[in-house]
Amino acid sequence: MTLRKEMPANIATIRPLYLQLKEQIRSDILNGTYKAHTQMPSESEMVRIFNVSRTTVRQALRDLQTEGLIFKIPGKGSFVSRPKAVQDLVSLQGFGEAMIAKGYETFSTFIGSKDGISNNIAAQKLHLDLSDIMELRRVRYLNREPISLDVTYVPANIGRTLVLEDLATKDIFSLLENKFGIPLGKAELQIESVLADETLSRLLKIEEGSPILRMERLTYSANDVPIDYEHLFYRGDALKYMITLQRHARNDK
Repeated sequence: MTLRKEMPANIATIRPLYLQLKEQIRSDILNGTYKAHTQMPSESEMVRIFNVSRTTVRQALRDLQTEGLIFKIPGKGSFVSRPKAVQDLVSLQGFGEAMIAKGYETFSTFIGSKDGISNNIAAQKLHLDLSDIMELRRVRYLNREPISLDVTYVPANIGRTLVLEDLATKDIFSLLENKFGIPLGKAELQIESVLADETLSRLLKIEEGSPILRMERLTYSANDVPIDYEHLFYRGDALKYMITLQRHARNDK
């Protein structure tokens, strides 16, 4: 476990020390420096390492516990929680876009593609023949742990170019808009709960039968043409969604 040895001196007069300390520890949790369920340094160790008061340490840890990033076990100390990433379902965003904006570390591993598929539903959704569709498979990581398996179906002419791109760090949504000049418009989304099979268990490093959030998403271009159909399998212990619902104003007479 690596800790920075001192707080940035140039901002000491701008923000309270406990906020600086809290944000530093929070960053180390989100980027995977502190692993889930590992024990944090003791208050005395933090006082020595960061050269701050015990009051500053306690206030920073109290805030982190309120945020759900750490938990305390009486008599043993503070431990790192397995934080659930929160994605707001208020706009059409790729997972990487949403997580990077919140300060999380995320990347993908490209695990394969198939030119020409046997998924009739994907063909119906994209209004294409099976031979004109490419399947792309990626494992998405959050804070250096696998969080989802993404199975993406796109027109084959687009897929053949996508596999040449840096899919480890770039979202397909961004590539569609910036590489292919296809502005995106809307998406239809379905979410259900399923159980992890052997493949998901192996790829996501979870027990077989663990809860999975299965998302089916069909994304359209701004011209209302279906362009991207996906099956997204998220670990149930690692992600939650926030949806803001607004009631239409009544037109009272």
